[in-house]
Amino acid sequence: MPGTIISVAEVTHVSKHGFWLLLDAEELLVPFEHFPWFKNATIAQLSDVQWPAPDHLYWPQLDADLSVESIRNPSMFPLVSKKAG
Repeated sequence: MPGTIISVAEVTHVSKHGFWLLLDAEELLVPFEHFPWFKNATIAQLSDVQWPAPDHLYWPQLDADLSVESIRNPSMFPLVSKKAG
């Protein structure tokens, strides 16, 4: 019986502009401009990322889900984020 295939996602760099996410051989920039809910996250929270399906990423400490395609093509996924204030 074959085992479960587990894909590993890894945060490779964080800057004031965003963070880079390595998905197998593909490295993607997750810019805070398009994904503002990650901007105030700690390195530990950003690094705790799961890749349970080819187009699904999950950050359990932030309770955040993203489509991989939304990172590749953010203009195709209009996002709205409101800051509590």
